[in-house]
Amino acid sequence: MGIFRRLLLVLLTATVVGGFIGPANAEYGDIVINNYSDGAGMRPAVFPHWFHRIRFRCKVCHADLGFKFQAGGNDINMLKIIDGQFCGACHNGEIAWSVENCNLCHSGTPGTPTQVHQSTVQQLVAPKPKATK
Repeated sequence: MGIFRRLLLVLLTATVVGGFIGPANAEYGDIVINNYSDGAGMRPAVFPHWFHRIRFRCKVCHADLGFKFQAGGNDINMLKIIDGQFCGACHNGEIAWSVENCNLCHSGTPGTPTQVHQSTVQQLVAPKPKATK
């Protein structure tokens, strides 16, 4: 790793760990992943889709890594990530931070279901009316 990348990594780590950046929140278009998090006592993971999309073409994740084009359509768990599948293909400590930094990904609000955060579909679908007695 070049000196510039090491310095950048140190600065980013110090900023995140040092608390200069506030807690992460899901933004429009982010993917909230809560297949197993609540059951494991962890906050849901928040995948910043657009942050990744401006750096990589769609095919990198959706063809090369096998992510389906559907929130909740992938059986992602930490064992697979540690084994280099899904997020673990890049989040391996060499390309991007590794799995030891739990709170960098597991930053969602507990109980939030797996979804595209504030998607247009969610805004268009009205909740089912409650039955009246």
